[in-house]
Amino acid sequence: MNTQTTENQRLKILMDILHFKTQKMFAKALNIKEGSLSDILRGKGGMGISNAIKDKLVLLFNVNLNWLENGVGEPLFKKSPVIAEAKEGVPYYDISLEENDNLILMEEQAEYFVNYRPFNDCTAYLPVFGESMLPKYAPGEIIAVKEISNYDVLLWGETYVVMTNEEANSLRCIKLIHEHADKNKVILRASNPDFKGDIVIKRSDITALYIIKGKITRNQV
Repeated sequence: MNTQTTENQRLKILMDILHFKTQKMFAKALNIKEGSLSDILRGKGGMGISNAIKDKLVLLFNVNLNWLENGVGEPLFKKSPVIAEAKEGVPYYDISLEENDNLILMEEQAEYFVNYRPFNDCTAYLPVFGESMLPKYAPGEIIAVKEISNYDVLLWGETYVVMTNEEANSLRCIKLIHEHADKNKVILRASNPDFKGDIVIKRSDITALYIIKGKITRNQV
C-alpha cells in the first residue's frame, strides 16, 4: 500500500509497471495526446486523470482502480476485470451513464449476477437513467450490453453505450449511432424527439463501445 503518492504519480509508476519505455508509447495505448499525458503526469494546473483514461486502464491492463485513486491494494488485478466467464450469469452494475459515472466492469464492483439465457453472452447489465432514449428505453429498465472491439463495423441505427476520450468531452451516453458522410466520424442521436440535436464524434475518440442487445425489467432480475 502506498497512500503517500498522488494519483498522477501512481500513473507514472503504472507506466513503468506496464513496461512502457516512453510517454509517447503509453499515450498511444491510451489513445490520448502525448502532451496531455505529460501534463497529467506532472499534475499541470491540478489536472487529474479523467474517467475515460481510467476506463481504458481497467479494460486494457486490468488496473486496480482503488490502487490508482487511493494507493490501496496491488496495481494490477491478476485476472481480467471483465467478467465474461462468470458461471452465475452476467454482472449487473448500478451506475448512471447519464450522470457521467465511471463504467468499470469489475467483479468486485458487480451488484449481483443475472442468469437470463437470451443475454448470457453479454458483457454486463446496466440501469437506464434519464429520458433521452424514450420510448425505446425508459428509466428503471435494465439493458444488456455487449462490448464491441471493431469500431469500423457498426450496425447503423442501433443503440450503443458510447464512451469517449477528452477530445469528445469524455462523453458517456446511450445513443443511436448513425452513419456520417465522413467515414471517420459517426452521428449520435437520441430517440426521444424532445432531445433534439445530433452529436458528431470521431471514431478515433471512442474509448469503449457496447451494443445494447436487449432489455429486461427489474421483476425479471
